[in-house]
Amino acid sequence: MDETNVEIEEERVIRTFLDEDGNKVQFEAIAEIYLEKQGYLLLAPMNDEESEDVFVFRMDEIDGKEELNIVEDDKEFIAVKKEYKKLLY
Repeated sequence: MDETNVEIEEERVIRTFLDEDGNKVQFEAIAEIYLEKQGYLLLAPMNDEESEDVFVFRMDEIDGKEELNIVEDDKEFIAVKKEYKKLLY
């Protein structure tokens, strides 16, 4: 998905992406986590209020610009998940 914009609504950060079909899809940022100086952004889809899905993106800097890349590595995902659980409890 390609990110198209970021907006802030009453202290909520909403990110809009384009899916593979060119449709806009909105996600709410629910947490920003840092592990060993690497940043991660946890995003939840806004169009499905019953969904408990959360997507974990690594915040990389490429040529001076922030780029979000989905975390696909299981060990990295589990480490972020553990850190997020610490924030909740």
